Amino acid sequence: MDSQGPVSLDEEVAALSRGADRDSLFMQAGLMLPGCAEPVVVRVRNLSVGGMLAEGNIQIEQGASIEVELRNVGPVPGRVVWAGEGKFGIAFDRPVDPQAVRRQVVSASDLPPHLRRTGLERGPFYRRR
Repeated sequence: MDSQGPVSLDEEVAALSRGADRDSLFMQAGLMLPGCAEPVVVRVRNLSVGGMLAEGNIQIEQGASIEVELRNVGPVPGRVVWAGEGKFGIAFDRPVDPQAVRRQVVSASDLPPHLRRTGLERGPFYRRR
């Protein structure tokens, strides 16, 4: 019994993305569209090494080349592999690390005073009782 596999590049990428581990999350990303000077803010619903599901109030065509600005990763080129009612799938042109995107970057000034370190301390960050 021969099962017919993906026939186009877009279908092949979509098939690979469906099989990849995805991180479900709710964050925002900047999407650069062709002909637009400013990024459009979209919601990222899930993210994998090879692509993402985005949601936004924009009109976007299947096959459009885009660039997504992902937190802690930077700009990632890709293209729209499917588009529906307010949601669309993006296949990245290069793999990304979903865990790096999820990672929260906290600077010392974001911490409350009792959690800040001066750099002069020795030993662990915690105190034993």
